[in-house]
Amino acid sequence: MTPPVIGAAIDVADLSTFRDWLFAKDRDLEIQDFYRPAVIAGDWRPLAEAARDALQGYKGRIGIHGPFFDLPLDAMDAEIRAIVTKRLATALEICAVVGANQVVIHSPVTTWNDFNRHNYPNAEGGQIARVGETLAPVLSTAEAAGITFVLENIEDRTPETRRRMVEAIASPALRLSVDTGHAHYAHGATGGPPADYYIRDAGPLLEHVHLQDADGYADRHWQIGTGTILWPAVFAALREATDRPRLLLELRDKAGIPASMAYLEAAGLGQ
Repeated sequence: MTPPVIGAAIDVADLSTFRDWLFAKDRDLEIQDFYRPAVIAGDWRPLAEAARDALQGYKGRIGIHGPFFDLPLDAMDAEIRAIVTKRLATALEICAVVGANQVVIHSPVTTWNDFNRHNYPNAEGGQIARVGETLAPVLSTAEAAGITFVLENIEDRTPETRRRMVEAIASPALRLSVDTGHAHYAHGATGGPPADYYIRDAGPLLEHVHLQDADGYADRHWQIGTGTILWPAVFAALREATDRPRLLLELRDKAGIPASMAYLEAAGLGQ
């Protein structure tokens, strides 16, 4: 089987550095600048236009990382939920300028939620209902625009909880993302399953994967091959995916992208 083409999650400032690599295979791209509060709450348009201009002629799939700092999808306070919805609506405006059709958002499921799911009446159902209320206005807009939000695991110790949330909200504009390093943190630090289990559990809802290596203790975002994730197991699970999820290197040090690709290519896992 031909190894999958790997893309990257980078900032607009990195586009010139990785332009030839991205364009050569029309690799998937995720632009990350717009998760930052100062960007998405400020004058984001010049940056979005710069990204659009830099990507003229690019035929790969484009996404953005949506905002998440201080923006819980499951806030109990309706006024807070309104702010979260507003920021996500701005993310859709950014997509229209950049030419993106995917937005990464963060799961609200915490380790505390997981251990206390059966300790309070309707804890999981109530959380799902609040997330649905937060997302409802932007999901309808996203559906009409052909844009998909993908819900990324953060603290999630049980992948099925996040999947049940997406299944219950039941919008074609909401799907799943798996971050391998976050899964490995949950596996090592809180007793969750290994990263390949998260991928398999997502099934046909999986549309996006952040590839980063880690040590099972913290959210490292190391280059591939420098941590302890079992990459053959991860890519074996990915080969079972019914659709072609976006596979994006999300490294803290973008200079590690070439070495990560060399590791994956040598192992026959990616190209």
